[in-house]
Amino acid sequence: MTSSTTTPLEDRIAAGYRDLSPQERRAADALLDHLGDLGTYRATELAALAGVSKATMSRLFRKLGYDDFEGLRGHLRAQRGRGLPIAVDPSPGLRERLEQEVKNLEKIYSSLDDAMLDEVAEALATARDVVVVGRRGSLGPATQLRRNLIQVRGRVHLAPGPGQSLADDLVGLGAEDVVVVVSIRRHAFKVAEMVESLLADGVRVLLLADSSLRHLAGSVTWWIECPITTEGAFDSMVAPVSVMAVLSDRVHEVLDGAGARVEAIDARYALLREIDEG
Repeated sequence: MTSSTTTPLEDRIAAGYRDLSPQERRAADALLDHLGDLGTYRATELAALAGVSKATMSRLFRKLGYDDFEGLRGHLRAQRGRGLPIAVDPSPGLRERLEQEVKNLEKIYSSLDDAMLDEVAEALATARDVVVVGRRGSLGPATQLRRNLIQVRGRVHLAPGPGQSLADDLVGLGAEDVVVVVSIRRHAFKVAEMVESLLADGVRVLLLADSSLRHLAGSVTWWIECPITTEGAFDSMVAPVSVMAVLSDRVHEVLDGAGARVEAIDARYALLREIDEG
């Protein structure tokens, strides 16, 4: 069996499953059953879980295109690096998790520049329209930024809107507008092309992304790199969410009339009884 180095493990198993012996199929089924935390086991433990010999498990690894179990673990690490929720190592304890989150926050805050943040805040405060793009896992922090900004200024849109495509929401923007693109791996399709099309239209673009989109940093108007590293199966969104609060506060500070809009919205909340004042 031959497989590309990027072919997921489950696809490798599916492609060659018919050619496996009954014992090798049992071993393959065990791999699939523990796909999410496969890397946390030793080869002997996987063999025991499958009820097969270590030799059978080793033979399966080779048939799947790996030299040995370490080759499989290396492949899983590469997949994890692309954002797949795969546990390659045991899940970190609470103290280790906290330390990693603090490191991520320290890293992003040390990279931020007050002058750049002031420039971005001024642009977000004075733009004709602000469009915040957040797809897949990036929707959460994008929604938070839009929710915050709409409290202090009008014409803030989240894209794509319900039932809409990005093209519906991005066509017609120009130099008077700002688009904030939030993109954390695994990225939605054609992020680079979307950014390039906006820049070609003269739109100012703030890109908040993890290091996998660093190649776009020199192209966009503003770039903020968001560290998301954890030892667990899932990426951390602590740093991106924290930056949304920073940007929102800066816009609130520079925007004339922000307080009056906040009060008007609060009065409308009361009128429509939308908020539980508890």
